[in-house]
Amino acid sequence: MQPFHDVRFPLGVSFGATGGPEWKNEIVALTSGHEQRNARWASSRHHYDAGTGVRSLADLEEVLSFFEARCGSLLAFRFRDPFDHQSCAAGKPIAATDQVLGQGDGKQAAFQLQKRYGDYRRTISKPVPGSVRVAVGGIEKQEPADFTVDVLTGQIVFKPDRIPPAGTSVTAGFAFDVPVRFDTDRLTISVKSFNAGEIPTIPIIEVKA
Repeated sequence: MQPFHDVRFPLGVSFGATGGPEWKNEIVALTSGHEQRNARWASSRHHYDAGTGVRSLADLEEVLSFFEARCGSLLAFRFRDPFDHQSCAAGKPIAATDQVLGQGDGKQAAFQLQKRYGDYRRTISKPVPGSVRVAVGGIEKQEPADFTVDVLTGQIVFKPDRIPPAGTSVTAGFAFDVPVRFDTDRLTISVKSFNAGEIPTIPIIEVKA
């Protein structure tokens, strides 16, 4: 990944954004009428438009300052997805047993945060600091006594004397951000009145580690 600033896009604006995941598939229609479908991406990529979240002149000024500090599309940053930003269902409290990360073998110390959507596993690389809860065999562990979390990679590392025993399930709950960049190098801004302004579109795209 290109240089990443560990700062979050203005939260109030992000919660008014639109967007969602995109997959890249190749579909070939055969002469028999059947289809041959192939996935070109191993994981989805999220796109957003934060322009719909700008509701005041203060929002506009905050976004403008943030855009300038990132040098347009040059530098990546954190973005709170308004539709999907925690390990559990919306409205429910985060629990240490929300997502299965793997099985202990008595040797493996590092586990990657992930969120499951059916059979699809999404890698979570930008957990919110202080939000990660971890359990081994259903028993919640404590940070930093039992494990540490890298908030820039989403990797959990157990202390040498706290490595999960063989056959135990390692689970976690967390809030997370999406690593993104601006998908433009220019913003078009207008001021509708003394107290209100707008930026018609602020395209934002997920970046992969």
